[in-house]
Amino acid sequence: MDTKNKNLLKKRRIREKIKKRSNDRYRLSIYRSSNNIYAQIIDDNKGSTLLSLSTLDKKIKSKLKNTGNKEAASTVGTNLAEMAKQKGIKKVVFDRGKYLYHGRIKALADSAREAGLEF
Repeated sequence: MDTKNKNLLKKRRIREKIKKRSNDRYRLSIYRSSNNIYAQIIDDNKGSTLLSLSTLDKKIKSKLKNTGNKEAASTVGTNLAEMAKQKGIKKVVFDRGKYLYHGRIKALADSAREAGLEF
């Protein structure tokens, strides 16, 4: 089995576990590339994205020297949590996708928790 299929299976397995546990919560989904990190809050019942933010956003990119590190991920997490509070979103389920809960993924999650989101 090649890497692409393994990652897809891992992502599906994690998403199934999340859907079983996430009664009426929104999902905080993460995507990470080598240069950027992307986060979005999704309403799975309606199938729509409520909020999205990444290191490509002009306000965030102008503050950062490098967009592919833990500092950038924590900035995205903090700003996303603040935006969610403004929209009245307090509780979410964290969807790490195919990534290990380590490094930039952990930094984003920790900063979002500190800024007020509940996982």
